[in-house]
Amino acid sequence: MTSEGVDTEPLDGRRRRWQEHNQVRRQVIIDAAIAVLERQAPGEEVQVQAVADEAGMSRTVIYRHFEDRSDLDRAVQRAVCEQVGVELLPALSYDGTPDQIIHRIVGSFIRWAEAHPTLYWFAERDLAGWGPSPLSQAVEQVAEGIEGIMAIVVAAMGVELSDDDRAALDPWVFGMIGAVFAAVRRWLERPVREPGIDACISILSESIWLQINGMALSRGLNLPDLPVAQLLQTLGPTDDPGSEGGA
Repeated sequence: MTSEGVDTEPLDGRRRRWQEHNQVRRQVIIDAAIAVLERQAPGEEVQVQAVADEAGMSRTVIYRHFEDRSDLDRAVQRAVCEQVGVELLPALSYDGTPDQIIHRIVGSFIRWAEAHPTLYWFAERDLAGWGPSPLSQAVEQVAEGIEGIMAIVVAAMGVELSDDDRAALDPWVFGMIGAVFAAVRRWLERPVREPGIDACISILSESIWLQINGMALSRGLNLPDLPVAQLLQTLGPTDDPGSEGGA
């Protein structure tokens, strides 16, 4: 209620409904762009008019909801990477041994990329001047999941890593996962996708596990062939690397 006695709630309600309407329209446009991408080959430029036709609106309306083409492209990239995140989320569980979990994560990603090659190509596009790539954030999500698994294994074995090893763990794992993403891109671009998808998943997941196991062996660690969930159960509250004050 204002000092003049005018109730402002209807205005606030209209503003809220207008914001919700704009959010819905933005999502319709993003979904339309993804639908257009799915029909195209990787590398084929997406025309805004095609997105407008798919969304059932004019180009002018599209640019009411996005600052420019780069803003639209970035929003589509974020939406695609959210799809990747949803696809990978079940694979990031602690169900299975470390090598089984890595195989599951790599497999989920490669199968998504094979099913949506143009979306993967688009997500990797470099939009200069727009900060961190949404795809790099997806890489970070996977890397953090694998890093968490490694932290549980190390804590369960009662091993104390050196300061250098702790500091290097994040960029090292990030680099491994980034290499897998690059390898998948190269595999998708080949005229004939060889080896087959199952072999590709096995080779790339094995390469990650060999690096992890090799680094452990070089430090005198024999990684246990036990489910990560079981290893997690052996840790006390202060040992759990995910708990406050943990490793």
